[in-house]
Amino acid sequence: MLAKRIIPCLDIKDGQTVKGIQFEQLRQAGDPVALAAEYARQGADELVFLDITATHEGRSTFVELVNRIAHVLNIPFTVGGGISSVREVEILLRAGADKVSINSAAVRRPELISELAAAFGSQCVVVAIDARPDELDGQWYVYLNGGRLATTRRALDWAVEAAERGAGEILLTSMQHDGTKNGFALELTSSIASAVSIPVIASGGAGNVAHFYDVFTRGRADAALAASIFHFGEVPIPELKNYLSAQGLPIRQ
Repeated sequence: MLAKRIIPCLDIKDGQTVKGIQFEQLRQAGDPVALAAEYARQGADELVFLDITATHEGRSTFVELVNRIAHVLNIPFTVGGGISSVREVEILLRAGADKVSINSAAVRRPELISELAAAFGSQCVVVAIDARPDELDGQWYVYLNGGRLATTRRALDWAVEAAERGAGEILLTSMQHDGTKNGFALELTSSIASAVSIPVIASGGAGNVAHFYDVFTRGRADAALAASIFHFGEVPIPELKNYLSAQGLPIRQ
């Protein structure tokens, strides 16, 4: 079994790290460059940097900030936010990113996944899925533009298609669980992890160390992403890794 990965996420708005609840009520969480350096020091396996308003406001990801963050890291680094072309990915990779995360643009034009995989390799392409359950049918549906725009596409179907088109990983966020600290969406994560042959990164709902154990076991996730519990010092990464290792999970120390 491959080692499970712990991934802090830096949601960026106006050059600062922010964190909200269910994609709203944003509050400041610190300087992204300083946080990135500290997470690398603590033993994070990777980092994800998302410009959370890029698609909504029609902006591209801040290449300069990506470059600054990359210079303080010695771990893999994924960037996302408003990415919609091979050219943009080329610029971000040159700035120091190891992978890119695509979301809204991929749903609107699924061919983008194949184009990026052909140009840079599947290992570079992370397809992010923001999902919320429908109150009527209970199915999980994909949302775009930072969770602002609902679609009729089921999250499970889209994850399978993304994998078939060449995605290297799925970054799955439950909007319903985001920022609540009540645990990950275990059933959703497990269903998607069972349906695809690529790694699934679970996101949304981490509140304590046991939640990570649950999503790695019952949720079948390959990696777990969190933000506020790391940003505000609630769960130190070394403490989390020691706990998971003690439970018998393969963890990089």
